Amino acid sequence: MGHTARAFWLLAPGEGEIRAVELPEPDPGDVVVRTTYSAVSRGTETLVFGGRVPRSQHASMRAPFQEGDFPAPVKYGYLAVGVVEHGPPDLVGRTVFCLYPHQTRFVVPATAVTPVPDDVPAARAVLAGTVETAVNALWDAAPLVGDRIAVVGGGMVGCSVAALLAGVPGARVELVDADPSRATVAAALGVGFATPDAAADDCDLVVHASATEAGLARSLELLADEGEVVEMSWYGDRMPRVPLGEAFHSKRLTIRSSQVGTVSPRRARRGYAGRMAVALRLLTDPRFDALVTAEHPFDELPALLPRLADGTLPALCLRLRHGDG
Repeated sequence: MGHTARAFWLLAPGEGEIRAVELPEPDPGDVVVRTTYSAVSRGTETLVFGGRVPRSQHASMRAPFQEGDFPAPVKYGYLAVGVVEHGPPDLVGRTVFCLYPHQTRFVVPATAVTPVPDDVPAARAVLAGTVETAVNALWDAAPLVGDRIAVVGGGMVGCSVAALLAGVPGARVELVDADPSRATVAAALGVGFATPDAAADDCDLVVHASATEAGLARSLELLADEGEVVEMSWYGDRMPRVPLGEAFHSKRLTIRSSQVGTVSPRRARRGYAGRMAVALRLLTDPRFDALVTAEHPFDELPALLPRLADGTLPALCLRLRHGDG
């Protein structure tokens, strides 16, 4: 077992590097994982990269194995898949998912990893954390048979939600995004697609995941009487204006929040392991491969994050391929 690894650290807002790190000696209940893939959770991680986590949210925004503090220096991330090199015999050699930052090898308690089913490719399993968020969204939204549903915002979370909503019997599901290229992803997921101006209205439910004022306003416009917007966006240090005039009151509309940080009380009894097991079972579906639109070596991450943050790298999900550490 190697005692060193390489990890991505945010040195200052907008500036990161890959550093050599020493691994701690594993305790009897720990596992040592050699990372094969990690993925960038674009919305949250670009906010962290830009130093835009509000001071009031520093504690709640900590990743499970984060090192350092916001705004920087900090080691952040939570979508990692690897192979257990050392640990309990039933886990050694297994492919596992863990909410760990971008690092080539790491040591965590065995309870912090979730075995990846044999029929889920490791490269797809990096989406498990995002799909878990989508699972929580559906538990909050509780869509009904035949509902008219729009998902506004075709990022990783929005597309994951749309993929799950496609399974609601009789539902009309439309992914709404300003980028027309998302139509290809929507088709792969088995849902409709529209730009904001052309989206179908009279919706019973709208899931908003664009993290923009315009997206939230359009979400409200798409609702039928007594419809509901489930707000999944996290705005960081921004204070978006919410249009509560016009027909908001006369149509008796509702806006409610949903994020994986606070799990739907209807399913809280399942715990983290149970929720992650659901997400990984869902990832047996090859439709989710459409969410990964770029893959690069881990060593390129310091140069890739600025491009993700400014939009010059228009990846839906950026997957990182790790070497031997």
